Amino acid sequence: MAGKSKKKAETVYLVCEETGEYNYIVRRKPGGEKLKLMKYCPKLRKHTLHNEKKK
Repeated sequence: MAGKSKKKAETVYLVCEETGEYNYIVRRKPGGEKLKLMKYCPKLRKHTLHNEKKK
């Protein structure tokens, strides 16, 4: 069976919008929209918006 290639999971980083620190590493399937999640920022000690960024 040729033609069916599996896409590997890619590693992306979640960066805090307020501090700019790389707080989380996530593996996900390639393609689709960029992640925007509310995650805990240890520096600010509260939940903030984290955006996906490739290093």
